[in-house]
Amino acid sequence: MESIKHIQNKITAVLLAIYLLVLIWIIPFKMQSSIQDLRHFTDFREINFIPFAGSAIADGRIDFNEIILNVLVFIPFGIYISMLKPNWPFLKKIVPVAGASLLFEILQFIFAIGGSDITDLLGNSLGGIIGVGVYIVFRRLFCTKANRILNVIAVIGTIGIFTLMLLMIFGVIKYGNYS
Repeated sequence: MESIKHIQNKITAVLLAIYLLVLIWIIPFKMQSSIQDLRHFTDFREINFIPFAGSAIADGRIDFNEIILNVLVFIPFGIYISMLKPNWPFLKKIVPVAGASLLFEILQFIFAIGGSDITDLLGNSLGGIIGVGVYIVFRRLFCTKANRILNVIAVIGTIGIFTLMLLMIFGVIKYGNYS
């Protein structure tokens, strides 16, 4: 019979896989419901190496909403890595987060589906760092129950995200809104 910890790790791994699929849909695929809809974003190939410039600037000001969303969307990544690899040192937990973010930026450049931006990489990495910090706090507060509590929260969040995704896709299909 499998131990509860092993079952919890399997649940966490499945949740991480679902999260990564959603992340792929959000970042490289720009939340489009079909590959054809992605054409609205093609032929845009740009790299910004200056933090908080370029794509983070809107109407002459820094667009903090985009930066905050980049941070928020990567917090779960740091939490999931910490849940699966609690004994890894802090920096080793950040490497997969920063690596995935870098991969997304490279893919956006290669396929000309958006600007590659150091601000996104920094924001995403900060989100992962915050996620690792959240896990550390949960671990100190709830000890051995931390993973179980976080898995319950993650399942609820995953159901919520999938509901939102379905509503978005249904709205696109029903109303023909491709913007």
